[in-house]
Amino acid sequence: MRCQRVFTAALALGLVMLPAVTARARGEDAPRGPVGPAFGGRALQALVDGIQFGVIIAITAVGLSLVFGTIHLINFAHGEFVTVGATFAFFLNASPAGPGWHLIPAAVAAVALGALLGAAVDRGVWRPLRARGTGLINLFIVTIGLSLLLRHIVLVLYGTRPGSYAQYDIQSAIGLGPVGITPRDLTVTVLAVLVLLGVAVLLQRTRTGTAVRAVSANRDLAEASGIDVRRVVLFVWMLGGGLAALGGVFFGLVETVTWDMGFKLLLMMFAGIILGGLGSAYGAMAGSLVIGVVAQMSTLWFPVDLQYAWALLVLIVVLLVRPQGILGRAERVG
Repeated sequence: MRCQRVFTAALALGLVMLPAVTARARGEDAPRGPVGPAFGGRALQALVDGIQFGVIIAITAVGLSLVFGTIHLINFAHGEFVTVGATFAFFLNASPAGPGWHLIPAAVAAVALGALLGAAVDRGVWRPLRARGTGLINLFIVTIGLSLLLRHIVLVLYGTRPGSYAQYDIQSAIGLGPVGITPRDLTVTVLAVLVLLGVAVLLQRTRTGTAVRAVSANRDLAEASGIDVRRVVLFVWMLGGGLAALGGVFFGLVETVTWDMGFKLLLMMFAGIILGGLGSAYGAMAGSLVIGVVAQMSTLWFPVDLQYAWALLVLIVVLLVRPQGILGRAERVG
């Protein structure tokens, strides 16, 4: 088993390094390294960008982690919740066929739609399937089918052309020493951190949050103690859908809105929750932040196209040392 893990890490390292070697063979620009005092400024800028990217991943990944913690379902359709939120806000805000709302009410409406979509998926798909005793493998396959369905519905309705929101599109960066950040990016980062703190307070300080943690720890015991498990699961789906939609709006604001943006972000979400510890909301936050920082910091030495690969390599290395993740609990097998 240990040899297999080492082989997996070595193979991942080879896959990561191969494009860089190929680029050098073609005579392209070599990876950037530390060059004089300017490297410190670039490193700080990459750190700030990584924190911003990490908190956006964390917002989208928390719901995915909570769903796994409560019903042990790996939801491949979660990325489409991100896309639905971003594209619906774009329709309300910047689409020629839309009402032309300001981005703030459009984002609120997108979050509400994401929560309703999560509730509809739970009540219309997962609850009937669980009532029939459908196995987890079959449910996992259904999530893939639901992901493809939602993605192509968005493709038909939205199209393939990338779009940008009408407000906060082009801004000048604020210089904070060697670091530059636009008011839009700073606002997105601060709001994302506040939302994550709000989720933490919800889970720790409210009755609903206590019920969610109880169901995640032991579903049968929670139900025996009088907790309405079905209502808790419905709440988790609504919370996850709303957070995913909000993360989609944030991601579309700092990048662009595309029909497959959630699918592209899904791998980073999975990396964050696995790195932090499956089923742990706080682990998803911590793991996503690490993934975002590593992805951006890697661009100091290697091409931007490889930033996701290095983030996944860190995931493999950490799991070799701590298989349960950063904040996960070790479990006995057998």
